[in-house]
Amino acid sequence: MEETLNITIDPACLQEPPLAIDVIKQLDLFQMCLYSMLTLMSCISLLLYLDLCMYIYKTQPYPKKTTLIWISGAAPVISTMSCFGMWIPRAVMFTDMTSNCYFAVVVYKVLVLLIEEFGGTNPFLQRFSGKTFRVSTGPCCCCCPCLPWVPFSRRLLFWLKLGALQYAILKTVLSVLSIILWTNGNFDLSDLEITGTSIWINPFIGVLTIISLWPVAIIFMNTNRFLRSTKIIPKYAMYQLVLVLSQLQTSVINILALDGTIACSPPFSGAARGSMLSQQMMIMEMFIIGLVNRFLYRRTYDPLPPCEEHDNEQNAKKCDQGDNIPTLLLSTPERVPVRIVHSEV
Repeated sequence: MEETLNITIDPACLQEPPLAIDVIKQLDLFQMCLYSMLTLMSCISLLLYLDLCMYIYKTQPYPKKTTLIWISGAAPVISTMSCFGMWIPRAVMFTDMTSNCYFAVVVYKVLVLLIEEFGGTNPFLQRFSGKTFRVSTGPCCCCCPCLPWVPFSRRLLFWLKLGALQYAILKTVLSVLSIILWTNGNFDLSDLEITGTSIWINPFIGVLTIISLWPVAIIFMNTNRFLRSTKIIPKYAMYQLVLVLSQLQTSVINILALDGTIACSPPFSGAARGSMLSQQMMIMEMFIIGLVNRFLYRRTYDPLPPCEEHDNEQNAKKCDQGDNIPTLLLSTPERVPVRIVHSEV
């Protein structure tokens, strides 16, 4: 005996994301409170960031102030774009592209900040010239500890900068290309066929992301012990956290939505509901990260001394010579000639 199953699918589950007015009409009391609270969190993040920008602009020198403004703006920019995507579901394509392009620039700016903490390119080269750098770091070569240490030079610094800068440029170009193809109906994230454009563009962007993260990790792993007084480790941790939440978390949720794990909930399809959940989570996460960044960046740190104990051998010798000469002069007893007088009894 054969049984037939009649499955009825809501037409809204097969349609495009709803318009903003349709979203507002479907909100109940709980959802209205949730949307209002998330919007307030996004606005607070933006206001705190503007206050932080004023503080950095007044207290930090150029060009370090520009770098700090870019890096500290990652969380509020992503939060603001997520808020727009939450209220206007059909604009998620544009809001996600804007957030990703901004963060692509932040990846390069983190590398620039590590160099600026030492005073700029020339002081950085003077400090580490003749020293070897470990390149067996993530995300490319963390599993290859046998890789030889590379002598640091101006050429190596150029290639490290170029490796981080290429992502900021190519990510923006590919994002604009994706939007152009999307308006023509040729770019669809749910189209996983070999003839689709998304199956080619997205993996290529993933490769560019890994290539750009590697130079930043190389500079950080070899210089972080000199920058602990500037709280560089928690700053780098916040940057890594934004990376994981904005890239990896969003990708996982989108995959679950396309796989059907996230169910349809009219007027949202499965993919649109997954995107909506991602936007809401991103606002809360970026709000917390923005508060931590305000604590880390809204303060001044003492500049690094020209010589440190963990510096390279040449600078260490210079420090020892310059610091020990006065000590030796003070500690060495002065020889005073003594005349011995023999008295006759």
